[in-house]
Amino acid sequence: MYSEKSIYLGTHKIIKITMKKEKIHLEYLLSATSKNILWGAISTPAGLEEWFADKVVSDDKTVEFSWGKSEQRVAEIIAIRAYSFIRFRWKDDEGERSYFEMKMTYNELTHAYVLEVTDFAVPDEVEDMKELWESQIANLRRTCGF
Repeated sequence: MYSEKSIYLGTHKIIKITMKKEKIHLEYLLSATSKNILWGAISTPAGLEEWFADKVVSDDKTVEFSWGKSEQRVAEIIAIRAYSFIRFRWKDDEGERSYFEMKMTYNELTHAYVLEVTDFAVPDEVEDMKELWESQIANLRRTCGF
């Protein structure tokens, strides 16, 4: 359940113990009829600024997200397929296997898109992470008219 990482400070060994993150998979049915609008909302700085972060700056594979005046995080785009999915890894994340991904799929039955979100959180923060995504998706629906 826990991972251990040794850090050396001079001749002193410091052991940092971190909790293993759990994978979270969420699905949201969106009344989006345009794949271009949804793809722009999840994959472009301008689109992400509408619902995900206050400011988004991208430099090819690196994306800087800002919330308010003090919170900033930098992510790298580790995988992308146009009109399908985008996967980010936070630069300050210890776990190499953790990422967050937004994937869009078209539901032929409902003629709407499903936005699948995959993220990771330590066990005692899973519910908070789910609530955060619920809030973010509510912003997406409101700003994009989904």
